[in-house]
Amino acid sequence: MAYLDFHIVSRIREQAAKGGERVALQHKVDKTWQAISWKSFGIQIDEASRALLAYGIDVQDKIGIFSSNMPRWTITDFAAMQVRAVTVPIYPTNTAEQSAYILQNADVKILFVGEQAQYDAALDIFQQCPQLEWLVAMSDDIDLQGAPFAVHWADFTARGSDNYQAELDSRLSQANLHDLFTLIYTSGTTGQPKGVMLDYANIAAQLQGHDQRLQLGEQDVSLCFLPLSHVFERAWSFYVLYRGASISYLQDTRLVREALTEVKPTVMSAVPRFYEKVFSAIHEKVSKAPVHKKVLFTWAVNMGAKMAACHQQNTKPSWLLARSYQVADKLVLSKMRALLGGRINFMPCGGAKLDETIGRFFHAIGVNVKLGYGMTETTATVSCWDDKCFNPDSIGMSMPGAQVKIGENNEILVRGPMVMRGYYKMPEETANTFDEHGFLKTGDAGYIDENGNLFITDRIKELMKTSGGKYIAPQMIEGAIGKDHFIEQIAIIADTRKFVSALIVPCFDSLEEYAKELNIKYHDRLELVKHHQVVAMFEKRVEELQQGLAKFEQVKKFKLLPKAFSMDDGELTPTLKLRRKVINNKYQQEIDEMYDDKDKKA
Repeated sequence: MAYLDFHIVSRIREQAAKGGERVALQHKVDKTWQAISWKSFGIQIDEASRALLAYGIDVQDKIGIFSSNMPRWTITDFAAMQVRAVTVPIYPTNTAEQSAYILQNADVKILFVGEQAQYDAALDIFQQCPQLEWLVAMSDDIDLQGAPFAVHWADFTARGSDNYQAELDSRLSQANLHDLFTLIYTSGTTGQPKGVMLDYANIAAQLQGHDQRLQLGEQDVSLCFLPLSHVFERAWSFYVLYRGASISYLQDTRLVREALTEVKPTVMSAVPRFYEKVFSAIHEKVSKAPVHKKVLFTWAVNMGAKMAACHQQNTKPSWLLARSYQVADKLVLSKMRALLGGRINFMPCGGAKLDETIGRFFHAIGVNVKLGYGMTETTATVSCWDDKCFNPDSIGMSMPGAQVKIGENNEILVRGPMVMRGYYKMPEETANTFDEHGFLKTGDAGYIDENGNLFITDRIKELMKTSGGKYIAPQMIEGAIGKDHFIEQIAIIADTRKFVSALIVPCFDSLEEYAKELNIKYHDRLELVKHHQVVAMFEKRVEELQQGLAKFEQVKKFKLLPKAFSMDDGELTPTLKLRRKVINNKYQQEIDEMYDDKDKKA
């Protein structure tokens, strides 16, 4: 079936009709996982669709979702699609000011809120948004505080009686691939967020492209861990439901370890930081183990790596390797997979570059991490690791239908049916984002090797130039150093400076345990990060971690910070990318202390 003949609303309705009592969604209520069947899922979508019609939502009107992950997020999303409305997701961690900008720019008429914090923020900005007519509380325990323009979910859906079924049927019959299904606002590392316009042809191309790369069926269970406000998790969730599999929603991401063992997912999307933390936790535990266990661990991972190489090269392992692997898997590797629930078939990974060492490690222990590359503007995935013959230092091969080439300044350019229509109300920005041949300018630098593997070197706009004229790729250096289990966050400083320096936020769980072992006395974290033994330990680790970097790329000095970069302080975007300007301004004194006066500027 060509993607031009495919509409996701039709597919989800088909799955709901045939799915019956099979589980479509589940979420945790109190301490119990509660299931929603495919039949109930379909009924709830229709109820919400009729309610949207009752509240006057017209074709291509905008509704907003300001919430953490929950079943009603997805139910609302599909309800909007069924009436040909446009969903505008807002990160649950956004400030009231950030949310107000999106609501105003997108002309949102009804805003669905997930928890009290989002409701309170929406209440504060309601009067600033002239087109906003209603707030709908998706959680039953939200205090509406007497607002006449706010309703609970049950009251909202009750208004959509069967009188609106004829209109719903009409909207469904008029569905077409040229409708917008969403506006997703980019997180805005520089300047104001831009509303990315995506239509049904974009998502259809991605879903069917994934069919050619992945194997996913009705028996699969996906743990919805990343925010649905982001294109990665949302597009992935569409694919899960399109295939008739089920989704388990994690509302509180701090409980991911517990959820993994309870849900035992077969698939789960995650960002590189998730894998870095698992990698660090395993290696930290091994570092404290007796010598014989360290030797066993190293041997087992080595056997796993050899088996993974055989799989990728499609070669049969020797009898000795196969037998050794069985022992290694039983004694070591299966126990590490159990940390992820023990049933993982594969794990999509995106959002940033994954260190090659970490990628190889997960494949060695039998976890098929599929690193991909994409943008909001490309409806997520442009390339991903294939099961065979992928290069672990690459970001994979192009997805079916995606044309990828390298342009000026080594910029990665993309064209294809998954590329956005443009930026909402921003024709000039849209025009500047495409070249004369209709290729999207990604802003990422990279290259393609002779086997078709795509490599990314850095963000073009984030390249730093030292006063000596050397170009520095900060994300590459941050990736090399940041994988250490003692490091939570790192921000590279180099632009117009004579050498590279860094602001480092330690992983305080690991550091405080280290301090306890060495009997280091301190009153607070500020005193801890300044302690000479702590600084000396970090100096040694940073030196070891960057051995593979060129001399001019290596961090010469660093400052340890007592507090993590955060979204609340404006230092991180909602997708946890560094806002470098904010960080540079906030920590100007600490940065200047790493340079002599003569070193500050070129």
